[in-house]
Amino acid sequence: MDKDDPIFARGRASLKRQEIAGELRAAILSGAYENGSLLPGENELAQRFSVSRGTIRRALDALAEEDLIDTRTGIGSFVTFDGRELGDTPSWGRALTVSGTVNRTDILRAEVVRDPDLAASVGSGGMDFLALDRIRRLEDGTAVSLERSRVPAIGRVADVPFEGLVDDSLTQTMLAAGLVPARGDEWVAVTSLDDADATLMDRRPGEPFLHAVRIARDADGRFVEKVVSLLDPQRFRLHLTFGSGK
Repeated sequence: MDKDDPIFARGRASLKRQEIAGELRAAILSGAYENGSLLPGENELAQRFSVSRGTIRRALDALAEEDLIDTRTGIGSFVTFDGRELGDTPSWGRALTVSGTVNRTDILRAEVVRDPDLAASVGSGGMDFLALDRIRRLEDGTAVSLERSRVPAIGRVADVPFEGLVDDSLTQTMLAAGLVPARGDEWVAVTSLDDADATLMDRRPGEPFLHAVRIARDADGRFVEKVVSLLDPQRFRLHLTFGSGK
């Protein structure tokens, strides 16, 4: 194909945008840019990567869709723990662990299961999923959340039962498999702990907990994760922000 052909040029620009987004994504997830810090400006990034500002802007838009950067405009919602916003990472569970707020995470289940009903309900192309169930505890052993995640069993995700999580993180394991949450829906209600879950969490049966269901998809709308969580309402809140922030 002629390199001057417009179709070829668009394909080359798309690959460059993906390359730039990938490099910035890796830097953010590695901690090179701390929460709340500013990325270099568009002009500086354009010079660094030898591309136009438009290409940089599209790469940044991709990171914004993954909730890796925040322009503080529009509408957003954040999970909070003891008043601390946990919405600056794709996984608030990871934010709890990295911050040191949660001292221990107990993995109750890590196996690949076949679930045709889940596949049909979320429009997944496959029926095999990693079933990962975890309890997060404070330093004194108090359980504050019970999470049941279901993720397409592809790539590195399918190896979790045998090799464990990448860096002890489901988020990192999903990224290694090319599963990048970009958007989704979450529903939160109040429920009472049944006997089985109360036993797992060393809580009283019937104790009220927040019941959250989150379905995440990638930038192309493909299913990447469903997680059903039970959250201690004494510690977790749902914080909604609105307006342009101007």
